[in-house]
Amino acid sequence: MEDPDFDGKPIVMLIGQYSTGKTTFIRYLLEQDFPGMRIGPEPTTDNFHIIDYAEEEGKIPGNVLSVDGKKPFRHLQQFGGTFLSRFEASQTNAEVLKSVTLLDTPGILAGEKQLVNRGYDFAGVLKWFAERADRIILLFDAHKLDISDEFKSAIQAIRKNEDKIRIVLNKADMMTHQQLMRVYGALMWSLARILQNPEVSRVYVGSFWNQPLLYEGNRELFEVEQDDLFDDLQALPRFAIVRRLNDLIKRAKSAKVNALIVSHLKSQMPMMGKEGKKKDLIKNLSDVFQTIQNVHGVPAADFPDVENMKEKLRKQDFTKFPAFEKNLIARVDKMLSEDIPRIMNLLPGEEQEKNRQGLGAIKGGVFEKVAMPYGKGIDAGIGENIWIVTRDKAKYDEVFSSLEQQNGKVTGRVARDELVKSKLSNNVLGKIWRLADHDQDGLLDNEEFALAMHLIKVKCEGSQIPDELPAHLIPPSQRNED
Repeated sequence: MEDPDFDGKPIVMLIGQYSTGKTTFIRYLLEQDFPGMRIGPEPTTDNFHIIDYAEEEGKIPGNVLSVDGKKPFRHLQQFGGTFLSRFEASQTNAEVLKSVTLLDTPGILAGEKQLVNRGYDFAGVLKWFAERADRIILLFDAHKLDISDEFKSAIQAIRKNEDKIRIVLNKADMMTHQQLMRVYGALMWSLARILQNPEVSRVYVGSFWNQPLLYEGNRELFEVEQDDLFDDLQALPRFAIVRRLNDLIKRAKSAKVNALIVSHLKSQMPMMGKEGKKKDLIKNLSDVFQTIQNVHGVPAADFPDVENMKEKLRKQDFTKFPAFEKNLIARVDKMLSEDIPRIMNLLPGEEQEKNRQGLGAIKGGVFEKVAMPYGKGIDAGIGENIWIVTRDKAKYDEVFSSLEQQNGKVTGRVARDELVKSKLSNNVLGKIWRLADHDQDGLLDNEEFALAMHLIKVKCEGSQIPDELPAHLIPPSQRNED
């Protein structure tokens, strides 16, 4: 890893078959067009397309990106000129891109036996980007759940980054509720076979574009799912440094294991019959791994895939491998046990500075949430000029007037006798009391009592009570004090 890998913004990578809405999803995030954007039902994105921030709009070819020492793409030269001609960056003045970089990938053709010869290692490029991305969004079209051979190999190439993967079932507004349930189940079944993950994958369901919904029955579901997904993305800048340290640790462990493997293979080579011994070592590579595991105490999970390693070793001359260097292994162990924890202790200060500069979350575009003057439960009344509690305040005032008062207020003892009639637990009622006593004088006036009754109603209707009182619920007489 080099300086640009640590200094760069978080990368969000989008992968999917053609016409799943990858480019439209990016357009939805930015709420504006960008250079090179093409949207259509046919395969339109045939490049690896970086979308980044700049004051002036423009495009940068892949060959230029791969030699720019200030950008983290220099190692992409290993995939050759054919790939670099299919790699580009668009720059545009979008607020979202100040905090995150987006990566649109080529649409993958559908079909049971469809495998495209792209002229470069497509799965290898996906794996390279996946290792460096902060979030990987796998998009599926609700109407096209068939997974082609190429798409299957693409998913398998990024499978080891399961902690970064988020799955999106797009264009779900074109289905009824019953159809959506069946499609959701089919997608989960298909993913379980490919990802081979014992845990159930979280699938975000929605329709990520700015057109009217075809079926409105799932509107609330789509809104909640969208909020969950975008809240996940919005937190990326805050945890970018931790993610990069995590990648550094994984690479350090991988480098250590590979060093142990190649040095062991070199030590086993005889003076005569080298080729035969090489074939024997490759054939019994699992036993080699077990020997290294026992001698050096390396966890089995840190070893590379046996079959992939065999394929790579067939092309190598074992006699040219470096010998075992105890000092080098000791330096890696020291870095993992001492240096990394020391860096971790510095992170809280880095995070505070980032938040102070306003860089701790993505801003602009769809992330600038604008709430309509509508809501349910605790959100009812947001954006309205009239205090939502006023609707039932006359009823609450009747109860308040019947209670024993001190200078127009009721004590906690008196209020408790009324509040417990809701049959809510003492823990919940205590929380409601704390929120309702907004001026924190240990008493409730008529507005605060009405607020307490409103919060009880909200809770009894199935909504959660927040830890802090939302601004739209503050009693009108106390708003000028805040």
